[in-house]
Amino acid sequence: MADLGDFPITKRWPASNPDVLQLYSLPTPNGQKVSVMLEEIGLAYEPHRVSIADDDQMTPEFLSLNPNNKIPAIIDPDGPGGKPFGLFETGAILLYLAEKTGKLLPSDPARRMETIQWLMFQMGGIGPMFGQFGHFFKMAADKCKDPYPTERYKGETRRLLGVMEQRLDGREFVMGDDYTIADIAIFPWVRALDTAYGGAETLGLSEFTKTMDWLERCASRPASKKGLDIPAKG
Repeated sequence: MADLGDFPITKRWPASNPDVLQLYSLPTPNGQKVSVMLEEIGLAYEPHRVSIADDDQMTPEFLSLNPNNKIPAIIDPDGPGGKPFGLFETGAILLYLAEKTGKLLPSDPARRMETIQWLMFQMGGIGPMFGQFGHFFKMAADKCKDPYPTERYKGETRRLLGVMEQRLDGREFVMGDDYTIADIAIFPWVRALDTAYGGAETLGLSEFTKTMDWLERCASRPASKKGLDIPAKG
């Protein structure tokens, strides 16, 4: 049995089965990226719900694994060299899991880097910009009366959707016929524009027909249907 005693987070969220990967998360777009990935690759894991509403992410135990106090984070009991290994940042986690299992990341060097390029596009653009749109359009709608931030991030969100629309022209997935970590990184954020932020009409999502069709393909996969609701509400 793996010994996870060196990870203080396991004192607050004990592992029922320390021999499987431990996931500390919440079903937000960033959290969903990792749970969907885990469902796709079929790697056994144990999810632990980190309640942002209760500031769980600010506790010393959580900060011991992710000093940036963001979900998700993981502990792999069978990490590099067979030793337990902790990791945070979803881009790094997706790459780690893809390389660990040899799944959802092309082996061809050029296509591998192209996939990583689109992963970085999500990390540096779609996540931050979509998140800011959601904040000002919904979360802070009653706090910020100045229309500038909402319009600023609405415009940037539509620009990024336009990049996706162009990329998906003639392609089933971001990398063509192959479903990869690039799709997994991006689709929960596109989905959240409507499901979490209620911004479909304001953003004119129906105009981005190729992107919406791609979103349906991604979200309807069996692994997505399950992973989008993990960790389950307690």
